[in-house]
Amino acid sequence: MISRWFFTLALTGSLALAAAELQPDEAREKALEAWKNGQREAALELISQAISGQPKEARLLNLRAQMRLLLKDGRGALNDLDSALKLEPDSAVLHQDRAMLLFRAGKIEAAVADFEQANQLAPKFAPQNWQRGIALYYAGRFADGRKQFELHQTVNAEDVENAVWHFLCVARAENFDTAQKTLIKIEKDRRVPMREVQRLFAGQGTVADVMAAAKAGEPTAAELREHEFYAHLYVGLYFEAKGDAAKTKEHILKAASLAQPGNYMGEVARVHAVLLQLPKNESSQPKL
Repeated sequence: MISRWFFTLALTGSLALAAAELQPDEAREKALEAWKNGQREAALELISQAISGQPKEARLLNLRAQMRLLLKDGRGALNDLDSALKLEPDSAVLHQDRAMLLFRAGKIEAAVADFEQANQLAPKFAPQNWQRGIALYYAGRFADGRKQFELHQTVNAEDVENAVWHFLCVARAENFDTAQKTLIKIEKDRRVPMREVQRLFAGQGTVADVMAAAKAGEPTAAELREHEFYAHLYVGLYFEAKGDAAKTKEHILKAASLAQPGNYMGEVARVHAVLLQLPKNESSQPKL
């Protein structure tokens, strides 16, 4: 067991040196084991030493990218994915991973390009790629975003979030009334407060209903934060579709403040918040 190797931090150096001699799969497994045991910096050092011994292993670079991202080193993660893609330019997984990282950095057009490359390289994966749809929304390609969410509906038929993002694209490409008439009907999404979010966008409920649902019952502190995050995010997006800039900003900024690390929708809220606060002539550059 790798955990037995970590009696003291002094052992980390010898472990890392040994990692350079391991086969890629062995190095990966030992680094993951160290990570699971809470030895995050040691795991990163293990994988880094393995990469130094096997610099052409894209799998190791991708693993280090994911570790760096979790350690809040977004720039390092992006560098690793760039290097991995030079080794394996036809990897749909690497393009998808880099696209998500580029999106969170506010590089929307570059993110869309990688998402689309992933879809081209792995057509069977394309229906699952709702992240591409969201990026298309922020890129202003609303008709293409609508098509992506319609495609996702074929593999995820009971997701209020997909219905809402489809709505948002229709509202921006056409108008709010058309979006409401074509809202995808969802009946089985039991997540709080998605039922009330669906009713809000359908014109059958209110913002107050959504906010009340987020607080209902006896949620734990963590559950309440998550419920309120989604409530503010989708209420903010509702007001954006309605053209109410002040209320959009109020709720999106609140959602961004409630976003949990590692939650992709939290990154969406954070990027949206940055976009809302930028001068119109300034490009978006959220921090990685």
